[in-house]
Amino acid sequence: MKAWLLSTAVFLLPLLLFWGCSNSINNSISFKNISAGDVYINFRGSVITVASGQTSVLSNVPKGIYDYSTTYSIPAGASGANIQGNATGTLTLKAGTKIQFLYSSTLFNGTYTIYITISNSDDQTTSSKISLPAPNEHRNNFTEP
Repeated sequence: MKAWLLSTAVFLLPLLLFWGCSNSINNSISFKNISAGDVYINFRGSVITVASGQTSVLSNVPKGIYDYSTTYSIPAGASGANIQGNATGTLTLKAGTKIQFLYSSTLFNGTYTIYITISNSDDQTTSSKISLPAPNEHRNNFTEP
């Protein structure tokens, strides 16, 4: 009986130890383009092209710190362009990080504006002192004349 328990323990112990370990990297970056033109992301030594109305997903991106930059095409009829948001920056990927870039745009008075917003699944808390407004308190960043 002792030999059976010992052999079972020797077999099950490594199985239990490695059960929680995963060989896959669960980091992903999604680029969703709902803007009027195509966007181009320079990331990890290659260019990712995301056509208008399309989404491109990078899976199994290794943990690390990466720089990125974004360029874009201007649709026909636009006489000028500008960009709002983080067109360039640095991404930090930890285990299990999911990042989404969302590209949207407007065309107003001939000026094409592309907006870039970024969402990250990692905890963004940098301090335990977070000040939130009371339920009936209204805060804004506008100053009245």
